[in-house]
Amino acid sequence: MEMKVYNSLTRQVEPLTPLADDTIRLYTCGPTVYNFAHIGNFRAYTFEDILRRVVQFNGMKVKQVMNLTDVDDKTIRGANAAGVALTDYTKTYKDAFFADLRKLNIQPAEIYPAATDHIPEMIALVEKLVEKGVAYKSDDGSVYFAVTKFPGYGKLAHIDFDHQRTGARCAADEYDKENVGDFALWKAWEESDGPVGWDSPWGRGRPGWHIECSAMSMKYLGETFDLHTGGIDNLFPHHENEIAQAEAATGKPFVNTWMHCAHLRVNGEKMSKSLGNFFTLRDLLEKGWSGREIRYVLINAHYRQGLNFAFSALEDARKSLERIDRCVDALSGKVGQLDGRDTEKGEVPEWAAKALEDFTAAVNDDLNIPRAFAALFELVRHANAALASQPPNLSPSQLRGILGVFFRMDEVLGVIFFGKAEKTDVPAEVQALLDQRAEARKAKNWAESDRLRDAIAAAGWAVKDSKDGQAVTRR
Repeated sequence: MEMKVYNSLTRQVEPLTPLADDTIRLYTCGPTVYNFAHIGNFRAYTFEDILRRVVQFNGMKVKQVMNLTDVDDKTIRGANAAGVALTDYTKTYKDAFFADLRKLNIQPAEIYPAATDHIPEMIALVEKLVEKGVAYKSDDGSVYFAVTKFPGYGKLAHIDFDHQRTGARCAADEYDKENVGDFALWKAWEESDGPVGWDSPWGRGRPGWHIECSAMSMKYLGETFDLHTGGIDNLFPHHENEIAQAEAATGKPFVNTWMHCAHLRVNGEKMSKSLGNFFTLRDLLEKGWSGREIRYVLINAHYRQGLNFAFSALEDARKSLERIDRCVDALSGKVGQLDGRDTEKGEVPEWAAKALEDFTAAVNDDLNIPRAFAALFELVRHANAALASQPPNLSPSQLRGILGVFFRMDEVLGVIFFGKAEKTDVPAEVQALLDQRAEARKAKNWAESDRLRDAIAAAGWAVKDSKDGQAVTRR
């Protein structure tokens, strides 16, 4: 089945095929490392992970580049306020970002270029734009891109900016459609920048946010590449400006296909600290939810539709994953633990083959993950019925074949354990309660033991006692 995706540039669903050889060259907008990433950010990163996995599911290779923006208005402001070097300030959040990716089972990109490691490439690109007459130096030493000199400006956002331009300059890294104007490629050093700055042909300063992605993507993926993604909030101005910079410099098409995911809302409202609904991944893990449950919620909606994140959705995810686990464990229990290669020669019943066919059609239809989950649960339903039949009507070869279908589906979803890892990642505060309860039981303080059991239950965990001690599972 042919993989098709919605191209934001053409506003059509189109086949996704490599421009060269069998590799999709993919650039994904990564984090600005001035703080811990929040779950809205991870909605985009899990969408991009699903996209990457579906490309591989279809037998193509991926070369993914995800940038780390470690110099911009926010990072400089944060580092100066903290009184630390920019590199030290951003390292904390870079490390946290990679830890969060692992918690959510997001496959690593091939390359994670940091902006501060690519200043020469950015300066060279700005120089080329100045030479071509589409950029100019201002009186203060900054360099701006002249949007009126690039006739295609606005083609990604599908807005005619000719009647909205004011001639103003946009010096800030981020702005909206009301601020259309020439944007900064190189920003002259200001006192508020403190020690952050690099020498350039126009004086000391630092790159604008937009030039970073154009320079780094073309360095690693070429002047024209297959696919560029990000959140819908990046479509304008950031991605629009990337196109203008790159195409004005090279005279070639920049990106063949653009994909954007919609916003995440929390309990139907925009996420904000003032509303008390602003969550980092760490916040949710501390509340007792697992990375797998969070991933399930973030991917189980079509990427182009807004996603409402609620704790009830996490509870539903927990129940759904438990249902999948029980089925997979029952199948595995009859043939022993297998990996994907062990199942390749198994016999696949017709109903399992149909579930995989429906799953494949769903993921290839512009990443329709809700439909893909529906196919997965049809597989679970049929497998449970076959396991419950009397006498059992599944041969060892069929058991391996059915497990093979689960393995194949999980190449995309990334939420099934197959007994390969612990299903409980106990938070530190719950473990502390368990340790206190063990001490209470040792002292035969049964009232305290019961109190601690209730506290553990309130945190979303259930305790079972046996001769081997306490065993804890998610409720």
